[in-house]
Amino acid sequence: MRRPCKVAAALLCLAVLLLLYLLAGSAAPPPAPSAPARRPPRLGRSPPRRSGGTAGHRKPGEQKHPKEPSSLQCMHLAVVACGDRLEETLIMLKSAVLFSNRRLCFHIFAEDSLKPEFEKKLKEWPSSYTKKFESTIYPITFSVGNAQEWKKLFKPCAAQRLFLPVILKDVDSLLYVDTDVLFLRPIDDIWHVLKEFNSTQLAAMAPEHEIPKIGWYSRFARHPYYGTTGVNSGVMLMNLTRIRSTQFKNSIIPGGLTWEEMLYPLYQKYKNYITWGDQDLLNIIFYFNPECLYVFPCQWNYRPDHCMYGSNCRGAEEEGVSILHGNRGVYHDDKQPTFKALYEVIRDFPFEDNLFQSLYYPLQSKFLDTVHTLCGRIPQVFLKQIEKTMKKVYENRVIVYLGANHRY
Repeated sequence: MRRPCKVAAALLCLAVLLLLYLLAGSAAPPPAPSAPARRPPRLGRSPPRRSGGTAGHRKPGEQKHPKEPSSLQCMHLAVVACGDRLEETLIMLKSAVLFSNRRLCFHIFAEDSLKPEFEKKLKEWPSSYTKKFESTIYPITFSVGNAQEWKKLFKPCAAQRLFLPVILKDVDSLLYVDTDVLFLRPIDDIWHVLKEFNSTQLAAMAPEHEIPKIGWYSRFARHPYYGTTGVNSGVMLMNLTRIRSTQFKNSIIPGGLTWEEMLYPLYQKYKNYITWGDQDLLNIIFYFNPECLYVFPCQWNYRPDHCMYGSNCRGAEEEGVSILHGNRGVYHDDKQPTFKALYEVIRDFPFEDNLFQSLYYPLQSKFLDTVHTLCGRIPQVFLKQIEKTMKKVYENRVIVYLGANHRY
């Protein structure tokens, strides 16, 4: 009879802890065991996609995939930073590390002057987080055409993203994001979209707008674009292996061209008609190759346009914002204080503090000052996913703690 009693006692303990958390969210999670267990906790043995807080450690990963290269074990995240985008990029990377489960590989493309600053800042992060990722910093390079011309296309260095399949030859799949992006849930969740690709799809983006009659492309574009509203390239999931091996239909020659062969001639043909630079080129490419694109819903690339004229992203209303995209500089002015509040709270969050006390509650408090705006009137849209993610982090810590201290 002792064994069932111990199980019942452990379950009762878990129930009490969770009840305390629900009644007083400010309570910190239970401390980690003072001495490490001989064996990894059971949670670390589950498949990487469903693992909890131990997923970022190297040992469990090596045991599960002893012959797999480390580059395949992690989720690859790329960003391009030039000019004054150092802080913005670091806050984006911080949001990725805070919530993700699996190990991350950062591919940072930056001007030479920013490289030492990135190296310095990333090394200052606590070891409990630096062990969850590895990073590589690359120079800005363009393999075809005029480098200066590419560098000045739309925003400084933004066209670099077009060359990722050419530069990262050893990377199979990749998530590219702009510097002004914040993750409000684990990257693991959007990484799963790769498995939803059919046999022809090789990239995924969200629509530029949800309503054609007020969308930019549908009203002003002077070039071909994807679908009825175009797509936004600020969050772009790519199967680089497929991109490198595909012959793309185009408006230049009757036959197909590889990705690298196509870029510069396409730019030369449309350079006098494009406004948004590399994003316009991507829209042109997928206009001629629609079967190659997977379109994910707006909550994966949520921008001010989705709420500043009234809420028009149904996915975010139902599930909450998954990835926030603060384009138009809204993190740094007062035009959209809801977006600015999220950025500042994640920026100011001390890495090893309690998520509820030092992130969630300050965010709620800041949101009270934004209710005079249309975006600020729907705080639940911004809070839903981040609250759900923090609850999972907390519950995983409770389960790991109980598993290490109760032997059934």
